[in-house]
Amino acid sequence: MSRADDPDEELHDRVFLARVLEPGYETAGRWLRERGTREVARWLREKGARPEGVSERRWAGLLARAERADPERDLAVARAAGVRFVRPGATEWPGQLDDLGDARPVGLWVRGVASLRMWALRSVAVVGARACTEYGSHMAAVLGGELAERGWVVVSGGAYGIDGAAHRGALAAGGATVAVLACGVDRPYPRGHTQLINRIAEQGLVIGELPPGDHPTPSRFIVRNRVIAALTRGTVVVEAAHRSGSLATARAAQRLGRHTIGVPGPATSGLSAGVHELLRGDAVLVTDAAEVVELVGDMGELAPDRRGPVLPRDLLAPGARRVLNALPGSRPALPDEIARGAGTTDDDAIARLYELRALGYVERHGDGWKLTRQSMISVRGDRSRC
Repeated sequence: MSRADDPDEELHDRVFLARVLEPGYETAGRWLRERGTREVARWLREKGARPEGVSERRWAGLLARAERADPERDLAVARAAGVRFVRPGATEWPGQLDDLGDARPVGLWVRGVASLRMWALRSVAVVGARACTEYGSHMAAVLGGELAERGWVVVSGGAYGIDGAAHRGALAAGGATVAVLACGVDRPYPRGHTQLINRIAEQGLVIGELPPGDHPTPSRFIVRNRVIAALTRGTVVVEAAHRSGSLATARAAQRLGRHTIGVPGPATSGLSAGVHELLRGDAVLVTDAAEVVELVGDMGELAPDRRGPVLPRDLLAPGARRVLNALPGSRPALPDEIARGAGTTDDDAIARLYELRALGYVERHGDGWKLTRQSMISVRGDRSRC
């Protein structure tokens, strides 16, 4: 086996590059594709010539990082924290991340015992606003729980608001959930979610591109979102304002050909404005987990037909229902008037009226017929649905 083919060398080179290269740096991704991991790592370690298209300042920064990088130390810290490094081509690597092309992660740090590749095969992202409403938090938690109960893995970013609610919903249902962090997976962020992220690591998986100890930055949150989108079959946005970072996840999903899904909110809510804009485009509106699964699941995983409540009058034969609808709401009517309104004969109308009286819908008033009080309530309720 040559040095370049040594799996241990490949692992160390990838860990080295994960420390040196910023996530989502497509120029470096092109180097890896064209030159290979071993050559790019050697190039940076030996302070090779600055490549075209890279500024002196950026190249100097990469070389400075390379000087300080210590893959052995990173692997030791990771092992002590129960974290492993999964690289492209490894058994646990989710192949769908390769759809990112040159923006594909150099590798992923994974905390938790489950297989990331297996879990990613049946996963859905649920993302949204950090400063969400009670409605948004409720919807995210319900979606997370119902998706988990159906055997789907809920993927989100571990943040406050919608992310946290989705994770908690899945955990409460005893299901699987994955938190994709924009920092080292040994350093939970946000700090207020330390307990939640630790619980996710015990019951699910916590993953990220950045090496142990690295901190998040605003740009790292944005590039992190592409991993959430690529890892899953579809992205559900529960609440998002026009400038919400979760919209970046949805747009990444669209570019990758994944399902983009939105949960509607009040038309007057600024926190739903971004979702509504998605729904005006190519996103699909959903209201529960069954509708999400219908989109992202296998053939035959259909959501149930939606309809209003079945009223007793819905069970009447069509002829009896037409006669009932022909009765005025506030006064008695003679059989011939009712027959004309129902489009039938007098004899048929009279027969239907006696049938309806036996069921408690109408009553006799001299020579005429009138709706009972209970029937009037039922008719009004049915007409209000029109």
